[in-house]
Amino acid sequence: MPGEANHSSSPRAGDAIRPSGSWLARVDAASGAGAASCFGCKKCSNGCPLTFAMDLHPYQVVRYLQLGQIEKLEKCRTIWLCASCQTCLTRCPNEVDLPRLMDWLTETVFKRGEEAAEERVLLFHRLFLNDVAKRGRVFEGSLMAGYLLKTGGAFGVEALANARLGLRMLKKGRMKLLPAGTKDKAWLKALFKEAKEKGDV
Repeated sequence: MPGEANHSSSPRAGDAIRPSGSWLARVDAASGAGAASCFGCKKCSNGCPLTFAMDLHPYQVVRYLQLGQIEKLEKCRTIWLCASCQTCLTRCPNEVDLPRLMDWLTETVFKRGEEAAEERVLLFHRLFLNDVAKRGRVFEGSLMAGYLLKTGGAFGVEALANARLGLRMLKKGRMKLLPAGTKDKAWLKALFKEAKEKGDV
């Protein structure tokens, strides 16, 4: 996972907006996103399939970062809603890796113990990782059941719709009835142990 940048010299909330090249360089080194290369063509936002649900468009995320306004980004919903579909990266003439930047921002919020703007997304990530930690792979049945139970969607219309979808997936062989796991779990346990020691999970 990308490391966390040092924000000690970043502008404080309420400071005048003054672009800081050295600070942006440290963020790029930590995230590997190359945000300094963005010149604002907006191709990333024009191609993103999720802008309808975002409070900031992808190009705005980069622009706020360039201006040192990371506090605004850590509180926005956009960084949690990114699907990492790579459309923005594919369209970008300067190959700015926005999905990697979004991941770095959410990791920064998580490691600081701050509240996520989209708690359901964070919950889904946690349930997903818990499933992988147990078996080495995800079992969709238990993943969605756990998610619906914790979000209050285990009963009613939403539950019925998901049950019908699950049944169709079973019939088409797209989902298994029983969970499967990896045979060698030693490397998996070591991986998660290392991640916990670093505070990544």
